[in-house]
Amino acid sequence: MQILQGRGENKMEHASEKPPGLRERKRRETSGRIIEKGLKLFVKNGYEATTLDAIAEAAGISRRTFFYYFKSKEGILLAAHDSGFRKGLRPAMLEESPDQAPLRAVKNCLAKIASRYETKESIVFDRLMQSTEALRARKEAVFVEAEQILLEAMCELWPSPGRREGLRLVAMVAMGTLRLALEKWKQGNAAHPLAYYVRQGFTLLAKQF
Repeated sequence: MQILQGRGENKMEHASEKPPGLRERKRRETSGRIIEKGLKLFVKNGYEATTLDAIAEAAGISRRTFFYYFKSKEGILLAAHDSGFRKGLRPAMLEESPDQAPLRAVKNCLAKIASRYETKESIVFDRLMQSTEALRARKEAVFVEAEQILLEAMCELWPSPGRREGLRLVAMVAMGTLRLALEKWKQGNAAHPLAYYVRQGFTLLAKQF
């Protein structure tokens, strides 16, 4: 009886898992469609001129449904930009060995996850984020958030309180190097992988100091 009951419970568990899986897939598909249509409208009409109603109509959803996925037009840009980069930054950094110099560890980390930034929307996103003062400020905030994530991960690898200020400096320099790499990558129309420019930037940094 217990065996039969266990099998029944397992079947019920598997059955209950299917609807969330389907809902999650639908949610991702809808979210991706909103981002795709939103970016196209931003490029065609400009960020300021594009309305939420226009995005919702292009995505085949209602204005009310739009707010279930995003709180604003800015949310679309940030979702297109992130591509898992900030989410993957901490675990990637924690995979590095603390037996190496922090700056080298950060270089390896950023080169390793650079591909997460290399989406077809990245260059379009960057141009859009330069289009208004508010968006430029938000772009700066994204780098500050990434810098903080990097710092906290490094403090886990090198937990001595006396090292925090030095690690903060490394995080600041590293993010500046990443920004330079991104600029060169976009200016060169992605002629090389972003990781190439990341390594190039850190090599230049080493020569200067």
